[in-house]
Amino acid sequence: MANVVVVGAQWGDEGKGKIVDWLSERADIIVRFQGGHNAGHTLVIDGKTYKLHALPSGVVRGGKLSVIGNGVVLDPWHLINEIKIVRSQGVNISPENLIIAENTPLILPIHGELDRAREGLNKVAKIGTTGRGIGPAYEDKVGRRAIRVADLADRSTLEARIDRLLLHHNTLRRGMELEEIDKSSLTADLHEIAPKILKYSAPVWKVLNEKRKAGNRILFEGAQGALLDIDFGTYPFVTSSNVIAGQAATGSGLGPNGIDFVLGIVKAYTTRVGEGPFPTELDDNDGNRLGERGHEFGTTTGRKRRCGWFDAVLVRQTCATSGVTGISLTKLDVLDGFKKLKICIGYELDGEELDYLPTAADQQARCKPIYEEISGWDESTEGARSWADLPANAIKYVRRIEELIDCPVALVSTSPERDDTILVTDPFED
Repeated sequence: MANVVVVGAQWGDEGKGKIVDWLSERADIIVRFQGGHNAGHTLVIDGKTYKLHALPSGVVRGGKLSVIGNGVVLDPWHLINEIKIVRSQGVNISPENLIIAENTPLILPIHGELDRAREGLNKVAKIGTTGRGIGPAYEDKVGRRAIRVADLADRSTLEARIDRLLLHHNTLRRGMELEEIDKSSLTADLHEIAPKILKYSAPVWKVLNEKRKAGNRILFEGAQGALLDIDFGTYPFVTSSNVIAGQAATGSGLGPNGIDFVLGIVKAYTTRVGEGPFPTELDDNDGNRLGERGHEFGTTTGRKRRCGWFDAVLVRQTCATSGVTGISLTKLDVLDGFKKLKICIGYELDGEELDYLPTAADQQARCKPIYEEISGWDESTEGARSWADLPANAIKYVRRIEELIDCPVALVSTSPERDDTILVTDPFED
């Protein structure tokens, strides 16, 4: 049975939640493998809306095992609150259908405080962080001073971890003229939350390898988008983790030979939240129209998303770095009614044409899009579930995108409803 990785192929907000939910019906296990609760997935199922941040999208489907992998940084207080909210919507969550990797690093209140303080003091170029502590938590992970889920089970180990952590953080806080962290208060908070988290703890790498051998289908759910990847994104305006598909192996412990299909989620236009370069951004009526029709506000922050035309250069690039097998094209219906559409097919940089986005930030900021114009359509595509339901020009638009990004379309999404999806290639059967 095929195992599928789902990654965002732009700057996030591509509609991964719906696609993961749609695919989860075919999967046995759904795994979050990177990021934190800075990412948000909105699911609309039978008219009911679920907003998930830390939980895998599969939790709203009965009979599935949801997994939070070691590549995630986890705020335990947020998770428990999110579980409470989702339970109030009639969803059953227990250690039988949700497990957390023992080696998952924790986001603590001090991480959020540091995140917000540094962003507030930054007078050079704000990153646009959500202020939820994800970056500082990853810093502590690579600095070998993180507190991980397994540490909560032993008080002496936990105390040693806290001492090492506070040695670093209190030094930082003194330099920033912030009040030092009280060890006894932090320790008490962790002792209180420990039993609520530890009951979900498991050796995820072992569970996934055993499930794979047993023939279970595994769906890996990415957060954010590949253009926010710490290595291959528009650095420094990126997230603090690797977002591309290769992280699914590292962030879960299954191993790269456990990945059979990579599905890149691609919006039919382009959006971005926060700071950073955006070559096709529109500051005109077309940009406003895309934002209004697409309801472009962040699930996590509520911030208005920047909108622009489809950038084939960027998507071709992310399809390469993630090894995308096929894409899911979402929000096609938002383009209904546009007489003319534009697709970015290259960049002009200082008089030279480029077919990729350069790495240097100053060059990224100077890249100007080279557009190809294509005819739009007046008919509605909303709710279409087959090629026959699409206008001819909409099909031409999809086919042209395939050519430009050098990757086939596997799915087309035409509304937030999970069943309003055109299936071209089933990733689990490829």
